[in-house]
Amino acid sequence: MVDDLGWRDLHCYGNTQIDTPHIDQLANEGMRFTDAYAASPVCSPTRAAMMTGQTPARLGITNHAPGHPDGFSLEGSDLCEAPTVRHLNLSYTTIAERLKAAGYATAHIGKWHLSHVAKKDQSRIAEQELRPQHQGFDLNIGGTRLGGPPSYFSPYRNDALTDGEEGEYLPDRLAEEAIEFVTEPREEPFFLSWWPFSVHYPLQAPEATIEKYRKRKGIRDPAYAAMIEGVDGAIGRVMKALDDAGMRDDTFVIFKSDNGGYNGDNRPLRGFKGMIFEGGIRIPWIVRWPGVVEAGTTCSVPVISTDCYPTILEVAKLSKLPDAVLDGKSLVPLLKQTGEFERDAIFFHYPNYAFHKRNRLASAVRAGDHKLIRRYDDGSLELYNLKQDLGEKHNLVDQQPELAKQLGNKLDAWLTEVNANLPYHSDAR
Repeated sequence: MVDDLGWRDLHCYGNTQIDTPHIDQLANEGMRFTDAYAASPVCSPTRAAMMTGQTPARLGITNHAPGHPDGFSLEGSDLCEAPTVRHLNLSYTTIAERLKAAGYATAHIGKWHLSHVAKKDQSRIAEQELRPQHQGFDLNIGGTRLGGPPSYFSPYRNDALTDGEEGEYLPDRLAEEAIEFVTEPREEPFFLSWWPFSVHYPLQAPEATIEKYRKRKGIRDPAYAAMIEGVDGAIGRVMKALDDAGMRDDTFVIFKSDNGGYNGDNRPLRGFKGMIFEGGIRIPWIVRWPGVVEAGTTCSVPVISTDCYPTILEVAKLSKLPDAVLDGKSLVPLLKQTGEFERDAIFFHYPNYAFHKRNRLASAVRAGDHKLIRRYDDGSLELYNLKQDLGEKHNLVDQQPELAKQLGNKLDAWLTEVNANLPYHSDAR
């Protein structure tokens, strides 16, 4: 799961200016999803959804950690963002814990960002006690509370990652760690959660690659383009290592992003990371499963991060625990193209301000081609037909009030079902 990679950042998704041959190859060898979504427009909630199969609204983890102080509101407004949980509690059964119990060797490599502990809670639990090695992973390399790396070049200043030689590039290092884990001789199967810090800021890459993109016309940010190429190369190396080790046909691979892009050009999508417009939540998503997924296929059915947990369970031939709550659905019917996948709608809840504070507090529902957004600052609604208006430029609420009402009712029912925390006016508490 790459960090902050936008829907349009890859060559296989229409960006002809940045070289991503290895991810393009992954798409050529598997299924590329055109309408895939992150569970949240920011990172920590999506990561929690990936680990638990539950929607961020149900988890109460609705903003990036640490986010803003409780009760935060914009200057001049009395609308306070909803309270949010800032770490993944140990009480949840993660996908790693399920697989480990089933005999898998498990490793987490890269960004975690699910272990922040507020000062008021530090007497009860330490940040280190919430890291991947306490959430079902035998091995944790790099996973801490950090949302972004202090540096992409060694020394890394990350106490869960030993420094390499000075100037070593983080994507290369994490790829080496991933290769070492997946090619280690073992009898048991393995599960690798590889979450590169790339392409999250700070925007840093080898100077030679940056210079390559400085010379290329139409590149808005050469360093960002170089970072994308860097993580593409890292992914290519790990895929080659799997293939060379003879594990190609026995390895199920999911590639995706944790939220919409922030530093790139998301057009034709509207908005960016931290917004509930398509630019903040629509993501690249590719699955390679040799012998099952037909190579070079695409799927336009909307899917969402919470689907990964039940999908992995089914691929591993594991059943849902009797008392488990899973908000996602297994994508195996889509991957096998059996036509058995049915879902009425997918939902989003972002009742918080992003780090940039440029978003409006909102929830949304997508059903079929239509998407309804509810704004909490003024109660307004926005209705878009994404098939006809991918850029969300034409609000159809006045033209289709009955459809807006129906979708609004679906959203209300879902918010109630998951017991979502809502924004509130300061004088209402």
